[in-house]
Amino acid sequence: MTDVKEISLVKEWLVDVLPYEVFWANEDGSLAYGNQKLCERLGYKSSELTKLTIFDINTTVTPESWKKHWDGLKKNKSENFKAIHKKKSGKFYEVEVFAQFFSNNRKEMICGIMNDISSSSFYKNLINNVESIAKVGGWKLNLQDGSIIVTEEAFKIFGTENKEDFHPSKIIQFIKDEERFRSSIVKTIRNGIPMDEIFETKENPSRYIRSIAKPVLKGDKIFEVVGVYQDVTEQYLKETKLNFFKDVIDNAQDLVYIYNREGKLIDYSNSVADTLGYSRKKLDSATIFELDTGVTEDWWESHFAEIKEKGSVQMEWILTKKDGTRFPVDIVANYMNYQGQDINCAVVRDITKRKERDLKLYQALEEIKSLKNRLEDENEYLKEEISGKINANNIVCESEVYEKVLEQVNLVAPTDTTVLITGESGTGKELLASALHNNSLRKDRPLIKVNCATLPKELFESELFGHKKGAFTGAVADKVGKFTLADGGTIFLDEIGEMPIDLQPKLLRVLQEGEFDEVGGSKTIKVDVRVIAATNRRLEDMIKEGTFREDLYYRLNVFPIYNIPLRGRKEDIPLLAKFFLEKYSAKAGKAFKRLSKKTIDSLMRYDFPGNIRELENLIERAVILESGTTLHTGSWMPSTSKTIDTSNLLTFEEVQKQHIIKILERTNGKVSGKNGAAGILDMNAKTLFAKMKKLGIEKETIFKT
Repeated sequence: MTDVKEISLVKEWLVDVLPYEVFWANEDGSLAYGNQKLCERLGYKSSELTKLTIFDINTTVTPESWKKHWDGLKKNKSENFKAIHKKKSGKFYEVEVFAQFFSNNRKEMICGIMNDISSSSFYKNLINNVESIAKVGGWKLNLQDGSIIVTEEAFKIFGTENKEDFHPSKIIQFIKDEERFRSSIVKTIRNGIPMDEIFETKENPSRYIRSIAKPVLKGDKIFEVVGVYQDVTEQYLKETKLNFFKDVIDNAQDLVYIYNREGKLIDYSNSVADTLGYSRKKLDSATIFELDTGVTEDWWESHFAEIKEKGSVQMEWILTKKDGTRFPVDIVANYMNYQGQDINCAVVRDITKRKERDLKLYQALEEIKSLKNRLEDENEYLKEEISGKINANNIVCESEVYEKVLEQVNLVAPTDTTVLITGESGTGKELLASALHNNSLRKDRPLIKVNCATLPKELFESELFGHKKGAFTGAVADKVGKFTLADGGTIFLDEIGEMPIDLQPKLLRVLQEGEFDEVGGSKTIKVDVRVIAATNRRLEDMIKEGTFREDLYYRLNVFPIYNIPLRGRKEDIPLLAKFFLEKYSAKAGKAFKRLSKKTIDSLMRYDFPGNIRELENLIERAVILESGTTLHTGSWMPSTSKTIDTSNLLTFEEVQKQHIIKILERTNGKVSGKNGAAGILDMNAKTLFAKMKKLGIEKETIFKT
């Protein structure tokens, strides 16, 4: 028994050391055995290989073709063929297979002996076909015995049948610049420096031959030089022609721009950088909208459509240099299609000298017109200046009533007090939130804005507090919540009234404890976040309806700020309208500089139920529809305005007065000290006394029945 076992081991060892890949396959295609050579070639372990089938190794084999192959071998006993095998890594290689059918004790199997022929077959085919594919002639010079090997294509390139003509000392007879060729080939042969150059031939007309030579080393000694010759005449002449035209364009005085459909500058002449004063680095990444702020996306799309339809369009324009200098130009924009891409090739000519007289006349007329308009404005406005002011928070205001709102902002901004901004939609509550943050000690940390009205209910908690991967269906990765992002800074919860009632306790916990749990998380997260909330709804009514928690309301309403509607600060309408006019005139490339008195009067008579947002949209629409330097009334102006019943509305000072009285009633008239009204209002006691005096609040006022 021992002898039999040893003989079996010897047989297995012999199969393993064979320089061929060997496997045994069953009738169902499963692999019963594979030698070590096969395992190494395929990249599998022996234990892995026996779990495979022939279909895993040869992906071209199907159960039907394997059955046919099995039956054929069973009949013919052996076959010899080529196949493609697949490695574990997914790569393929070519093999020559000798397959033989065996039957032992009714156990039928196929033995496959394989030889890897991928390298020799591939490179042989590559060498045989490379000349016809690339039209390249090859050669090899043996420096030991001076022998040279030349391919057929090389003979065709130089029109000779004598391979001796290809020795470096003789091939030079075909080259026009003999000295340059000699110098280059000597450097390759003697110094081992590769050569890759284009040489002109002596024939007429001459051709251009690319010559590549590479030394082959044994140790540090050069013993062979291999190289190729390629006729690149057509390509060389095209490139030369293109370079010539590029030089002509680059040296032209006219400015040449090439834009794609999206407005990206993809090429330009040297004169563009020289004339406009931009660096090439800037131009290489520039768009038409950056180089010419008067061009809008809508105009560009319309312009591109026109040149595509007509082929070319000529127009006059005013260009602006980097330093702000403007000059008139004549533009011829041409449509081209290059490699399936729409191209706008614009040739721009400076017509300053030609237009000098017209330009001076234009400027003179503009000056006269400007003076006339100025005189008209002075007469209409009685020399009223609409200077206004735009503070650091981009809040446009000159009305006294809104100044008091900004005073509240300035008072509470440096603190960490929670602020609730109320007011109608479109009044600019987000601007007030930005002002509060930018004037706080947290201004160097982020202001995270969340519009509660736009969040789907099912994603509300995840958006605010984050979630862990797998917390719910679709949670394919961890998500950081807005409160975590706002840590150390401020979070602005706009439209807080839209927060689902079941999530309000979690927000209350953040306000009270400064902590929360992520969805699906197991660790409590601590944050230091200032909360600013805003709403256009009456939260008091929502409390009565049971849709807003009373305790959350009081925690948010620590410092309430009522944002006055536009109809309550009408003095700001002219200033706001002028601000929006300048903003959208610049965007649209229009020349508006002022509003007519009639326009301002019409705006002042309108109640603006949509507040500042409505005014902004109105001016933007007017800029699109109208033209000139003064904005006059037109179809864009609302013809009617609903009158709002203000009989039951309180002034801002009356609201303040009632609120302070309400707090004093709770403190039994105590202003300062512990549990005093000043502490509740988060105000300095002296400031509160001054405010009470200004509003006429006395103890008799507080406790009268």
